Amino acid sequence: MNDYAALRQYIIDWLDDNYHFGDAEALIQSDEMSFMDHAILDSLGFVQLILFLEQTFDMAIDRKDLSRDNFDGMAKIISYVSSHQAAKG
Repeated sequence: MNDYAALRQYIIDWLDDNYHFGDAEALIQSDEMSFMDHAILDSLGFVQLILFLEQTFDMAIDRKDLSRDNFDGMAKIISYVSSHQAAKG
């Protein structure tokens, strides 16, 4: 799956189920917004997000990729997941 809207919905659903109880969509004002700077996720939430992505999308995220550059915002997360799914074929 690499459809932007579908990937976005998976992440919104995970945020709602684990952190924001139905408010994630309203809290994310733009897909470029920083999750860390706007308290969407804290450091523990970041780790849990990585585990969720690995399990849900059957991917192994390399430790060198664990940075805000790749995972601090909806657009960055979707870009990272999409590029890894495309590489898998």
